[in-house]
Amino acid sequence: MQDELTTMKRADKYMFNTYARFPLTLVKGDGVRVWSEEGKEYMDFVGGIAVCALGHSSPIVSKAIEEQARTLIHVSNLYYTKPQTDLAQMLVENSFADKVFFCNSGAEANEAAIKLARRYSRETFGPGRHVIISMENSFHGRTMCTLSATGQKKVQIGFDPLLEGFVFVPFNDMDAMEKALDKTVCAVILEPIQGEGGIVIPDAHYLESVRSFCDRNKLLLIFDEVQVGMGRTGKLFAHEHFGVKPDIMTLAKALGNGLPIGAMLAHDCISQAFGPGSHATTFGGTPLVTAVAKAVLNTMLNEGLLEHCTTVGEYFKNRLIDLSKKYPFVKEVRGKGLILGMELETPCGEIVKSCMAQGFLINCTHDTVLRFIPPLVVKEADIEALVKALDRALDEFGKAKRN
Repeated sequence: MQDELTTMKRADKYMFNTYARFPLTLVKGDGVRVWSEEGKEYMDFVGGIAVCALGHSSPIVSKAIEEQARTLIHVSNLYYTKPQTDLAQMLVENSFADKVFFCNSGAEANEAAIKLARRYSRETFGPGRHVIISMENSFHGRTMCTLSATGQKKVQIGFDPLLEGFVFVPFNDMDAMEKALDKTVCAVILEPIQGEGGIVIPDAHYLESVRSFCDRNKLLLIFDEVQVGMGRTGKLFAHEHFGVKPDIMTLAKALGNGLPIGAMLAHDCISQAFGPGSHATTFGGTPLVTAVAKAVLNTMLNEGLLEHCTTVGEYFKNRLIDLSKKYPFVKEVRGKGLILGMELETPCGEIVKSCMAQGFLINCTHDTVLRFIPPLVVKEADIEALVKALDRALDEFGKAKRN
């Protein structure tokens, strides 16, 4: 315990205090399990916040890292590299898009998408069209641009003045979107399923209506799939569930299974608005990270991982629904595949702590929603163990509420 406290104290001394970290130092991972510095085992249902799709210390990822690290790690985007080109081709051949831009994170991918939408609109329609309609409770990143595009006041506090050019409407509300339209609007950005906003699922035909709205008004539709893409919902991209295609899409998180990579995908006619020198990044899409992303994507497409996610995700959701029936303070269980939320009537931080004490890592988002985003390799037996621990935590929580 002394070593673990030393690590935490040193972190608090030398690092910015920008995270409300749990008092836990993790040193090893394998599949859906991680271990603390003192040797305690935890089952991880956070997965690096929807990142470690193939699990911790995946042999597939480790092999790709080792092989590429022995060959070529970085040369910058002044030159072509094979892993980057291979990954771009794989993404295009398995999506709506024609072109890919690589960067280092979801925020950078969204920043690129916003810049592309504005530049395309200016080149196509002239100046004056730059406003982007975003959703309330959305989350698009922490850069000045992407937090300005995020519909959550809590991430914007203290950073005034925010960047201009964003208006916000409620998710699932087409009337509000219609009222927000004027001649300055060039695009709509939204998450097909809101993750940080509380695992909010679109109403039937909502995304179809948004697509039609954009088509009628010659607006670009941007889907932020940073959290819900790359197999998380049981399909490679979440928008595939709804039969709607965007003009621009952003990816990150699970694409690199823990290595930093983001991607922006778009139609060819839109991508042409970014010519040489218009947008760039030193580290975006290095040979190392793209070699890993190739291995991740290949596994998702060819090793049955999407089907597995669908099957165990349905099992997980049903078990959470069964559990919710025991506790009147549980409002709803919702989600697709392995992004699931259990909304409570009150803040749920204590339940997260109770599960951690039992050896299970879960997450609370939007203050009252327990979020479950484990590695996609999770098994039904793992889920059953978590459900039992969650049952005990909810029972304790309910008794404390009554007292």
